[in-house]
Amino acid sequence: MKKIRPEQLELNPFSTIGEDNFLLTAGDERKWNTMTAGWGGFGYVWNRPCIFVFVRESRYTMEFLDRSSSFSISFFDPTERNMEVLSEAGSRSGKTFSKMTDLGLTPIQLDNTIVFSEANMCITCTKCSKVLLDGNCFIDTSLLSHYPQGDWHYMFVGSIDGIYVS
Repeated sequence: MKKIRPEQLELNPFSTIGEDNFLLTAGDERKWNTMTAGWGGFGYVWNRPCIFVFVRESRYTMEFLDRSSSFSISFFDPTERNMEVLSEAGSRSGKTFSKMTDLGLTPIQLDNTIVFSEANMCITCTKCSKVLLDGNCFIDTSLLSHYPQGDWHYMFVGSIDGIYVS
């Protein structure tokens, strides 16, 4: 994979994140977990390029995000096979099956976190913040419909360490 600078990144975040989704991963070569995510974005925060992602407390990946100083997001070409992998990774917990073996993913340690060789783009990040988005923070109360069980999201902001493209 070739490393590029953040200002060289060319993608439409609305289709790449919102439609194609991505794998959010935390951990190291000994123990890691990944989950499919479709909420997130890119921006410039604290005078640096950053990514923000959203994770519910109930997700197994949250344990890895809490323990790790880094995380990654991996994007895949929207082939039928890759969409199956993303669907499985988002619907089955890493507690109950091996996302590496059962999904055929090849993890690579890069910038203190895990990415996947099958991805067409991976972004590694250092965690900067974790913010609970609970019912008290919503100005637009119609958004509460996303949380009928009160299973709130946490927003993680990560400073981009590397963007790698195949």
